Amino acid sequence: MNFPPKLVEDAIEEISKLPGIGKKTALRLVLHLLKQDESAASNLARALVKLREDTKYCSTCHIISDTTDCTCKTIKRDLSMVCVVQDTPDVIAIENTHQYRGLYHVLGGVISPIEGIGPEELNIDSLINRIKDSEPRIEEVILALNPTMEGDTTAFYLTKKLKELGTKVTTIARGIPIGGELEYADEVTLGRSIITRTTYE
Repeated sequence: MNFPPKLVEDAIEEISKLPGIGKKTALRLVLHLLKQDESAASNLARALVKLREDTKYCSTCHIISDTTDCTCKTIKRDLSMVCVVQDTPDVIAIENTHQYRGLYHVLGGVISPIEGIGPEELNIDSLINRIKDSEPRIEEVILALNPTMEGDTTAFYLTKKLKELGTKVTTIARGIPIGGELEYADEVTLGRSIITRTTYE
């Protein structure tokens, strides 16, 4: 007999395809599921299938939603600003700060010529149309993209497009994290912190 059995091996193979999960972690998860009641595995399988089949994306902001009619259309938020992010986890991170009450727009990625991702593969046209057709008018677009080469390329492209519409474009501040020490900061981060310095309050 082969060990682990093929059923276990197949489950490990599929689970290890998830991001951040290696073969050892996948094995632990599989063995854990085998120790649970059969209903635990059935409930998990049902939830995953339902997640895949029933999850929708808002046609306006492209956030994951239960319906195509997202909360961006139904809850009270500041309609004069839109925060542009790469993906849904960024929305969750910003919401967890409780510091932002505006709208969101999920691009679904960033411009990356190496990976063959151009502006047309992202939700950029819908952002432009959304700003053109906004009522009341969207006054400010906040770019909250990762500080990578691809993120900066995307931010540059968007800024050029949005300024043609006369829209104010801002970006989230970048700098030394709270609790960080200057001697351990890289030169680019430290340089940006100095350039984007603010009045001490």
